[in-house]
Amino acid sequence: MVLMEIVIVGLGYVGLSLAIEFGKKLTTIGVDLDDTRISQLKAMYDKNCEISEQEFTDASMLKFLTEIPENNNCVSRFYFITVPTDVYPDKTPDFTVLYKATNDVGEKLKKNDIVIFESTVYPGCTEDDCVPILEKASGLRFNDDFFCGYSPERINPGDKKNRLTNILKITSGSTPDVAKKIDKLYRTIILGGTYSAPSIKIAEAAKLIENCQRDVNISFMNELALIFDGMDLDTQEVLKAAGTKWNFLNFQPGLVGGHCIGVDPYFMIHKAKKFGYSPSLIGSGRNINDKMGSFVANKVIKLMVKKNITIKRAKALILGITFKENCPDIRNTKVVDIYAELKEFGLEVDIYDPWADKDEVLEEYEIKLIAEIKEEYDVVLHAVSHQVFTEIDFKEILKSEHVLFDVKSTLDRNIVDGRL
Repeated sequence: MVLMEIVIVGLGYVGLSLAIEFGKKLTTIGVDLDDTRISQLKAMYDKNCEISEQEFTDASMLKFLTEIPENNNCVSRFYFITVPTDVYPDKTPDFTVLYKATNDVGEKLKKNDIVIFESTVYPGCTEDDCVPILEKASGLRFNDDFFCGYSPERINPGDKKNRLTNILKITSGSTPDVAKKIDKLYRTIILGGTYSAPSIKIAEAAKLIENCQRDVNISFMNELALIFDGMDLDTQEVLKAAGTKWNFLNFQPGLVGGHCIGVDPYFMIHKAKKFGYSPSLIGSGRNINDKMGSFVANKVIKLMVKKNITIKRAKALILGITFKENCPDIRNTKVVDIYAELKEFGLEVDIYDPWADKDEVLEEYEIKLIAEIKEEYDVVLHAVSHQVFTEIDFKEILKSEHVLFDVKSTLDRNIVDGRL
């Protein structure tokens, strides 16, 4: 007889990884509203290229559904909510999907169930915002009839080394006893160890500052790039020299997109303002990072002018549109800012990215990717460091008078005209 079920709501990077690992050991139900996603998972195909067919096979106790089933067996359930969180155009938190998933769980909740949130939120969201939704939908009372926990996700898309099972996991619970139960459950799949935070709010805050810290550090490097550009200094050479000091932090300038670092600092800013404090450092860091696409495009135009390349109707190729290398994720990619800016200058711009889903890009950004590189270009921007791009012979795709700009600063310095 089944005594416990795991229900994972949201099967993106985070939810699917959890579902696979729990599905190797416990009765597990993976739920996602996307019919296509569920069909693909049932066919043992993960479009994000994170889970292998063998891993699907190993998760023999896992099944995929498009809605949360009724708990007819009256077994104890651990619900994991792993849906994405975002921001509205005005940069305030958009938790629409999170609240919908929370309500869906609440409608199926039974006495003694435990709901664990992994979606990134601001401190207090679980208990102040989500718990009331659970109580209303279920008719049950928090910490009497049901319980909650929070465990921030630390999955790094595209990283084949640092995966769910070997990354240390922060856990927390709404009561000391529940905190122990949640920590014990995670330890059945997490080989990298766990850290039990004193409270849910501390666990929520820890996740936010992880991403805020990285965002601020990258923004500092981006600001240096802006300064050194005005001084006609090579930022990479400056950083290389500075990096000879033993305690220098090796961050790099670049585009900051994706579903975490480019979004989560706004949650901290929003929450801080609720208490009457406007974070100047975090806010300025976000402003700098959001401007880097435009900065790159303008650097390219200046290089074209310097080389007497006609700007109007010049052919430009951008290599990569995903938010990071060797990963199909296009969420909040800042490459589109470069694309839009170059189009504003009158360039004809193509984007080539064999990792990205062409239909998703068209739907999300109204950009049609080219299927292959067939012609020569006046401008080529190396925007994403996909491994496949190392096979490109730039001499074959560049005109005699050209600009090759390396956004990622990973190409041979001798062949590029500019870099961050």
